[in-house]
Amino acid sequence: MRILVVGGTGAVGKAAVSKLSKGHEIILAGGKSGDIQVNVMDEASVSAMYAKLGKLDAVVACTGHSHFGPVAEMGPKQFLDGLKDKVMGQINLVLLGMAHVNDGGSFTLTSGILSYEPIRQGSNAAACDGAIDSFAIGAAIEMPRGIRINAVSPGLLEAAAQRYDGYFPGHIPVSNDRVGYAYAKSIEGAVTGQVIRCE
Repeated sequence: MRILVVGGTGAVGKAAVSKLSKGHEIILAGGKSGDIQVNVMDEASVSAMYAKLGKLDAVVACTGHSHFGPVAEMGPKQFLDGLKDKVMGQINLVLLGMAHVNDGGSFTLTSGILSYEPIRQGSNAAACDGAIDSFAIGAAIEMPRGIRINAVSPGLLEAAAQRYDGYFPGHIPVSNDRVGYAYAKSIEGAVTGQVIRCE
Protein backbone atom coordinates (compact mmCIF):
# COMPACT_ATOMS: atom_id res chain seq x y z
CA MET A 1 0.00 0.00 0.00
CA ARG A 2 0.97 3.61 -0.54
CA ILE A 3 0.57 5.26 2.87
CA LEU A 4 0.87 8.93 3.78
CA VAL A 5 1.87 9.50 7.42
CA VAL A 6 1.44 13.11 8.52
CA GLY A 7 3.49 13.79 11.62
CA GLY A 8 5.54 10.66 11.08
CA THR A 9 8.68 12.01 12.74
CA GLY A 10 7.09 12.57 16.17
CA ALA A 11 6.99 9.96 18.93
CA VAL A 12 3.60 8.50 17.96
CA GLY A 13 4.34 8.82 14.25
CA LYS A 14 7.58 6.89 14.60
CA ALA A 15 5.71 4.11 16.42
CA ALA A 16 3.23 3.91 13.53
CA VAL A 17 5.91 3.99 10.84
CA SER A 18 7.91 1.25 12.59
CA LYS A 19 5.10 -1.23 11.90
CA LEU A 20 3.77 0.15 8.62
CA SER A 21 7.11 0.43 6.83
CA LYS A 22 7.30 -3.35 6.45
CA GLY A 23 5.84 -4.13 3.06
CA HIS A 24 4.36 -0.69 2.33
CA GLU A 25 5.51 2.52 0.65
CA ILE A 26 5.58 5.22 3.33
CA ILE A 27 5.45 8.94 2.52
CA LEU A 28 6.26 11.20 5.46
CA ALA A 29 4.71 14.67 5.70
CA GLY A 30 5.37 17.33 8.30
CA GLY A 31 5.45 21.04 8.92
CA LYS A 32 9.22 21.26 8.53
CA SER A 33 10.42 17.73 7.83
CA GLY A 34 9.57 14.62 5.87
CA ASP A 35 9.26 13.86 2.17
CA ILE A 36 6.74 16.67 1.72
CA GLN A 37 5.84 19.69 3.85
CA VAL A 38 2.30 20.62 4.83
CA ASN A 39 0.48 22.93 7.21
CA VAL A 40 -2.56 20.87 8.18
CA MET A 41 -4.41 23.96 9.46
CA ASP A 42 -4.14 25.61 6.02
CA GLU A 43 -6.65 24.19 3.52
CA ALA A 44 -4.62 25.38 0.53
CA SER A 45 -1.50 23.67 1.85
CA VAL A 46 -3.35 20.38 2.44
CA SER A 47 -4.95 20.49 -1.01
CA ALA A 48 -1.59 21.23 -2.66
CA MET A 49 0.01 18.27 -0.87
CA TYR A 50 -2.68 15.87 -2.06
CA ALA A 51 -2.48 17.21 -5.61
CA LYS A 52 1.26 16.64 -5.65
CA LEU A 53 1.11 13.13 -4.19
CA GLY A 54 -1.68 11.70 -6.32
CA LYS A 55 -3.57 8.57 -5.28
CA LEU A 56 -3.02 6.99 -1.88
CA ASP A 57 -4.22 3.81 -0.17
CA ALA A 58 -4.14 5.17 3.37
CA VAL A 59 -3.66 8.42 5.25
CA VAL A 60 -2.43 8.43 8.85
CA ALA A 61 -2.65 11.59 10.97
CA CYS A 62 -0.24 11.67 13.92
CA THR A 63 -0.25 15.43 14.17
CA GLY A 64 -1.60 18.25 16.29
CA HIS A 65 -0.98 19.93 19.63
CA SER A 66 -3.54 20.79 22.27
CA HIS A 67 -3.18 23.35 25.06
CA PHE A 68 -2.05 22.19 28.49
CA GLY A 69 -2.84 24.48 31.40
CA PRO A 70 -5.21 25.02 34.34
CA VAL A 71 -8.80 25.40 33.16
CA ALA A 72 -9.33 28.30 35.57
CA GLU A 73 -6.56 30.24 33.81
CA MET A 74 -7.39 29.25 30.23
CA GLY A 75 -8.75 31.79 27.80
CA PRO A 76 -11.07 31.05 24.87
CA LYS A 77 -8.27 31.72 22.38
CA GLN A 78 -5.99 29.12 23.98
CA PHE A 79 -8.82 26.59 23.92
CA LEU A 80 -9.69 27.38 20.29
CA ASP A 81 -6.04 27.19 19.24
CA GLY A 82 -5.90 23.61 20.54
CA LEU A 83 -9.06 22.67 18.67
CA LYS A 84 -7.78 24.21 15.44
CA ASP A 85 -4.42 22.50 15.68
CA LYS A 86 -5.20 18.97 16.86
CA VAL A 87 -8.82 18.56 15.76
CA MET A 88 -9.28 20.59 12.59
CA GLY A 89 -5.77 19.81 11.36
CA GLN A 90 -6.61 16.10 11.30
CA ILE A 91 -10.15 16.57 10.03
CA ASN A 92 -8.82 18.75 7.17
CA LEU A 93 -6.77 15.74 6.07
CA VAL A 94 -9.96 13.70 5.80
CA LEU A 95 -12.31 16.26 4.27
CA LEU A 96 -9.80 17.40 1.66
CA GLY A 97 -8.30 13.96 1.08
CA MET A 98 -11.25 11.67 0.36
CA ALA A 99 -11.01 12.15 -3.40
CA HIS A 100 -7.32 11.21 -3.28
CA VAL A 101 -7.76 7.91 -1.39
CA ASN A 102 -8.37 4.80 -3.46
CA ASP A 103 -11.53 2.71 -3.17
CA GLY A 104 -11.35 0.61 -0.03
CA GLY A 105 -8.61 2.79 1.43
CA SER A 106 -8.51 4.26 4.91
CA PHE A 107 -7.91 7.20 7.19
CA THR A 108 -6.47 6.75 10.67
CA LEU A 109 -6.61 9.68 13.09
CA THR A 110 -4.85 10.03 16.46
CA SER A 111 -6.67 11.03 19.62
CA GLY A 112 -5.56 10.03 23.10
CA ILE A 113 -6.40 8.65 26.51
CA LEU A 114 -7.50 11.99 27.99
CA SER A 115 -11.01 11.74 26.55
CA TYR A 116 -11.77 9.15 29.24
CA GLU A 117 -8.80 9.39 31.68
CA PRO A 118 -8.60 13.05 32.76
CA ILE A 119 -5.49 14.67 34.21
CA ARG A 120 -4.92 18.10 35.72
CA GLN A 121 -4.29 20.80 33.11
CA GLY A 122 -5.58 18.50 30.36
CA SER A 123 -9.11 19.77 29.72
CA ASN A 124 -8.31 21.09 26.25
CA ALA A 125 -6.53 17.88 25.29
CA ALA A 126 -9.51 15.89 26.62
CA ALA A 127 -11.90 17.89 24.43
CA CYS A 128 -9.66 17.43 21.38
CA ASP A 129 -9.29 13.68 21.93
CA GLY A 130 -13.04 13.25 22.38
CA ALA A 131 -13.80 15.27 19.24
CA ILE A 132 -11.46 13.18 17.11
CA ASP A 133 -12.92 9.92 18.43
CA SER A 134 -16.48 11.10 17.80
CA PHE A 135 -15.64 12.34 14.30
CA ALA A 136 -14.19 8.95 13.34
CA ILE A 137 -17.27 7.14 14.67
CA GLY A 138 -19.72 9.54 13.01
CA ALA A 139 -17.91 9.83 9.67
CA ALA A 140 -17.48 6.08 9.24
CA ILE A 141 -21.13 5.51 8.28
CA GLU A 142 -20.90 8.07 5.47
CA MET A 143 -17.49 7.42 3.93
CA PRO A 144 -17.71 6.84 0.16
CA ARG A 145 -16.34 3.99 -1.96
CA GLY A 146 -15.66 1.63 0.92
CA ILE A 147 -13.16 3.98 2.56
CA ARG A 148 -12.68 3.22 6.25
CA ILE A 149 -11.86 5.61 9.11
CA ASN A 150 -10.68 4.91 12.66
CA ALA A 151 -8.97 6.70 15.54
CA VAL A 152 -6.04 5.34 17.49
CA SER A 153 -6.18 6.45 21.13
CA PRO A 154 -2.79 5.90 22.77
CA GLY A 155 -1.94 6.33 26.41
CA LEU A 156 1.30 7.95 27.53
CA LEU A 157 3.88 6.65 25.06
CA GLU A 158 7.19 5.38 26.45
CA ALA A 159 9.09 7.62 24.05
CA ALA A 160 7.25 10.71 25.34
CA ALA A 161 7.13 9.86 29.05
CA GLN A 162 10.06 12.08 29.99
CA ARG A 163 8.65 15.08 28.12
CA TYR A 164 5.34 14.80 30.02
CA ASP A 165 6.92 13.97 33.37
CA GLY A 166 4.56 14.97 36.18
CA TYR A 167 1.46 15.31 34.00
CA PHE A 168 0.37 11.64 34.11
CA PRO A 169 0.73 10.44 37.72
CA GLY A 170 0.20 6.70 38.04
CA HIS A 171 -0.06 6.08 34.30
CA ILE A 172 1.97 3.15 33.00
CA PRO A 173 3.65 4.17 29.72
CA VAL A 174 2.59 2.28 26.61
CA SER A 175 5.24 0.59 24.49
CA ASN A 176 6.02 1.86 21.00
CA ASP A 177 5.29 -1.64 19.67
CA ARG A 178 1.78 -1.69 21.13
CA VAL A 179 0.96 1.68 19.56
CA GLY A 180 2.45 0.60 16.24
CA TYR A 181 0.25 -2.49 16.17
CA ALA A 182 -2.84 -0.32 16.69
CA TYR A 183 -2.06 1.60 13.51
CA ALA A 184 -1.42 -1.65 11.64
CA LYS A 185 -4.82 -2.94 12.82
CA SER A 186 -6.54 0.18 11.51
CA ILE A 187 -4.80 0.21 8.15
CA GLU A 188 -4.20 -3.44 7.33
CA GLY A 189 -7.33 -4.76 9.03
CA ALA A 190 -11.03 -4.37 8.21
CA VAL A 191 -12.43 -2.31 11.09
CA THR A 192 -14.07 1.07 10.62
CA GLY A 193 -15.66 3.60 12.93
CA GLN A 194 -13.55 2.28 15.79
CA VAL A 195 -11.54 3.94 18.55
CA ILE A 196 -8.55 1.64 18.98
CA ARG A 197 -7.30 2.15 22.52
CA CYS A 198 -3.69 1.46 23.50
CA GLU A 199 -3.26 1.43 27.28
